[in-house]
Amino acid sequence: MAEEQQRELGLDLEELRHLEAIAKRPRVLNLLSSEIRSIDSKLSKASAAPIAVARDKAPISAATAGLLNYVTLSSFSWDQDNEKIKIYIFLEGVEQEKVETIFKPMSVDIKFHDVNGKNYRCAIPKLNKEIVPEKSKLLVKPTKVIVTLFKASKGNWLDLHFKEDKLKPSMEKDKDPMAGIMDLMKNMYDDGDDEMKRTIAKAWSDARSGKASDPMKGYGL
Repeated sequence: MAEEQQRELGLDLEELRHLEAIAKRPRVLNLLSSEIRSIDSKLSKASAAPIAVARDKAPISAATAGLLNYVTLSSFSWDQDNEKIKIYIFLEGVEQEKVETIFKPMSVDIKFHDVNGKNYRCAIPKLNKEIVPEKSKLLVKPTKVIVTLFKASKGNWLDLHFKEDKLKPSMEKDKDPMAGIMDLMKNMYDDGDDEMKRTIAKAWSDARSGKASDPMKGYGL
């Protein structure tokens, strides 16, 4: 399979997995799942047998690595089951002894040294939930790298990256309780449609003028 075709299939696979994560209808989920399996099978057949990987073995010293320039790998695909996350990084020419992996409970940092004359880095500074670092692993194949992260607790992840809940009001002890409500209103205003913006604006105006002790009262929020 040509390199360009593999890359296109990889991009298709990434988008299909994203759609699968947000789909709800059983028939749609079945169709997406079937197509994902089909494309994944094509990509697997195009790859040779896996190359054994010695984890965390890199001949480059920490001092030297700190001086290297890295190309950031921000595009990759991923899927999951109840127990683990799999990340697919489509990169050719990776050598097992030149891969440096750092798995932590809430982060992943992988460095690929001297890949066709360049250094690459794929990092997730804050994961959606905790993983088990000692069980997580990396597998090198000729055209891609598969990173397997084992979940600390079973269940579905809505995203790979951590996302703070903007709609959750602040509960800091030293903060005025009303300030948390106002922060919530601001976030809802920023994310809302025109009708929501008008509703929030009126509630905000009433609160500032003293017409309402509870700025959300009467607006069903």
